[in-house]
Amino acid sequence: MSLLATYLRPQAPRTVLLGLLLLAGIGLQLANPQIVKVFIDRAQAGEPFERLVWVALLFLAVAVLTQGAAVAETYAAEDLGWRTTNALRADLTRHVLDLDASFHAEHSVGELIERIDGDVSAVAEFFSRFIVQVLGNGVFLLGVLVLLYREDWRIGALLSLCTLAAFVFMTRGGGFVGFRSKAARQAAAELSSYVEERLGGLPDLKTSGADGYAMRRLHERLAARFRSIGASVMAGSLFNGTVGLMFVLGTGAALGLSTLLLSQASAITVGSVYVTFRYTGMLRQPLERLARQMQRFQTATGGIVRIHELLATQPRVFDGPGTAFPDGALAVELDGVSFAYDAEPVLRDVSFRVEPGEVLGLLGRTGSGKTTISRLLFRLHDPTEGVVRLGETDIRAARLDALRTRIGLVTQDVQLFQGTLRDNVTLFDPNVPDARLSEVFNQLALEDWLRELEAGFDTQLGPGGRGLSAGEAQLIALTRVFLKNPSLVVLDEASSRLDPHTEALLEGAVTRLLHGRTGVVIAHRLSTVERADRIVILEAGQIAELGRRADLVRDPTSRFARLLRSGIAEALV
Repeated sequence: MSLLATYLRPQAPRTVLLGLLLLAGIGLQLANPQIVKVFIDRAQAGEPFERLVWVALLFLAVAVLTQGAAVAETYAAEDLGWRTTNALRADLTRHVLDLDASFHAEHSVGELIERIDGDVSAVAEFFSRFIVQVLGNGVFLLGVLVLLYREDWRIGALLSLCTLAAFVFMTRGGGFVGFRSKAARQAAAELSSYVEERLGGLPDLKTSGADGYAMRRLHERLAARFRSIGASVMAGSLFNGTVGLMFVLGTGAALGLSTLLLSQASAITVGSVYVTFRYTGMLRQPLERLARQMQRFQTATGGIVRIHELLATQPRVFDGPGTAFPDGALAVELDGVSFAYDAEPVLRDVSFRVEPGEVLGLLGRTGSGKTTISRLLFRLHDPTEGVVRLGETDIRAARLDALRTRIGLVTQDVQLFQGTLRDNVTLFDPNVPDARLSEVFNQLALEDWLRELEAGFDTQLGPGGRGLSAGEAQLIALTRVFLKNPSLVVLDEASSRLDPHTEALLEGAVTRLLHGRTGVVIAHRLSTVERADRIVILEAGQIAELGRRADLVRDPTSRFARLLRSGIAEALV
């Protein structure tokens, strides 16, 4: 109910319109059998033909209006359902984007897509029709029973008992449907996650000859989904079949009682027998609709539970009160910082400071904690101990968007999107003029490279940057950061996958990008750290060496000097 209230409240006018259309349709459906009863009884009484024609025309007019109301109600319900579920999809996506990196490390992309789209699709009918259909069919059911009581209280009482039994079963006996539906939704999420992960690693699968293994595991998940969906469908069929059987028994009893009453000295008329027959048939409509709605509710329960679980997941990183950073290049300071993803610490009591405008070279073996430091600077995680400061400000005191607009990041794996070069540099911001883009490319000395592209800014890039080398993709990443104009630039292994043709371009662009800004360069390559003012060497999450680069180079006993003699790339693998 809280979910419905949240998303139906902004659509209150449409919800009211849907309710009015439903009530109008109910009234019209209830009216037509009464018109037929009048026609039958008057025809038996010898009513003139001309008057019977008017009754017949009234019947046709009401029938046409009933169909028109049904069409309008269907349109209004679909419109309401799409509006509410799209709003829910948007909120779920926003919520997932706001969750910190630890959540995304525990949940695959395929699983989250299934949560955001698959689960919401499962509750779409629930949003668009559940309340109005339940209330509307309840009113319809009540109206039919009242009119049956008008014909004969015994018939009304018999069908009321049948209806009550069916209603009790629908409200109390459908839990097994929801349980199996939730299991089916979970199996679908696991299948989507598996397919997404395997397609992402397709080159490795092909080159390692793991096709057979991947297909075998796929069949296992397909079989699990088949079994869970089969159990869910069978449970729903059993639910509906039980309600239908109760209705059939009630209908047979009502028709038998009507026949008995008709034979007893005109206790009821032939028109009343027709009305009883007609309303008994109509009684099935609200019962079946209520049964479908209850089944859909039970089916939607699995999706609703998973949606609530996702919305209830709270980020571990929150906005600060809004302390502002100073203008210009920012000092970077880690003060006693420790961090652990799980139980094993990744960083242990790390402390260093980089002055505004300086460049820090951050070195260490894989797993030493270098990338973790960059994630802490962006507040993708918060340290378990210690403080991270930018410009003397504890970054936990700033708003997340204010922090992240002041930092630019270039990694070795650049995410490019299907679209034009302009789209990929501006990240689909239509407000950035071409003149500003040209200025950025000129300032980074990339105008010649841009001219080599056939369509310039309108060059189409395929998914994942298809058509570009890794180095060219990093050039685009550099232009993104330069366009952002941050105060701190983090280069995380940014030069580890360069092709020779673009290496000189990238090195020049990096030099221009770091000019007047503070830089943190995470690298294995000697050429990348030549521009560093200070060096930090990490080992098992701790600082093994810290100092100015020039001082460390002059000290033959320093770790950095030994790395230079042995070759950084070889020593840090």
